[in-house]
Amino acid sequence: MLEYLVYFIITLFATTICSMTGMGGGVIIKPIMDVIGDFNVHTIGVIASITVFSMALVSILKHIKSETKIPFKIAIPLALGSVFGGITGERIFSFILDLLKSDGVVKIVQNIVLSIFILWVFIYMNNKSKFKSRGLKGILPSLLTGLVLGICSAFLGIGGGPINVTVIVFLFSLPIKTATICSLITILFSQFSKLTTIFFTRGFSDLDFTVVIVMVIAAIIGGFLGAHFNKKLSEKTVEKAFNFVILIVLGLTIFNIVKNLI
Repeated sequence: MLEYLVYFIITLFATTICSMTGMGGGVIIKPIMDVIGDFNVHTIGVIASITVFSMALVSILKHIKSETKIPFKIAIPLALGSVFGGITGERIFSFILDLLKSDGVVKIVQNIVLSIFILWVFIYMNNKSKFKSRGLKGILPSLLTGLVLGICSAFLGIGGGPINVTVIVFLFSLPIKTATICSLITILFSQFSKLTTIFFTRGFSDLDFTVVIVMVIAAIIGGFLGAHFNKKLSEKTVEKAFNFVILIVLGLTIFNIVKNLI
């Protein structure tokens, strides 16, 4: 019972703050589940994806109901690109997992790659004035961006939120709250494609469905709360929350690297 309560609290916190900032929730859930160590690396990735998908769906529906302005000309191609990216990323992950045949090594690889991305995100978001945003427009740049983000999202098993938001801000010159919504749409589609790929390949037979149900319930609540706060809070406050989460994730990834090396 205590185990389920812990997972509920972790998921509620992660999905609330990450829905608010467009990070998806997996960016916190995945590293914490690595630390707890109750499941193997494949199962953690699947549980995190199901949870993140649930959160993203609820958040987007909440935004639509609230009539939030969504730049669909950018968001839809991003989402479509992320579908193919999600399938590709899951295949890359499965290939590396089968090749290395070691959960510990795969976790080290994932956390090293994630820590590099997270460090870059933190540097960029706190020095945006020094980097000229690209102001890209058109379907092709959005499709290609969605493809790359979907690959990263599925391979790392995190939803890809902080990477998504930063890349969208940089490439398309959008404010962070708008980029947050685009990120959530990208996360929804990439995780859907990843879960569909898993269903037709490895399957879900090794899941603890009680944990999944508990985390999905928490993710639905968190997605609703996060979307509400995103609508109410200022750009500056959302950006501060974004940076706060980045520091948490960076600390978790470094801890996981050290833990699996020892």
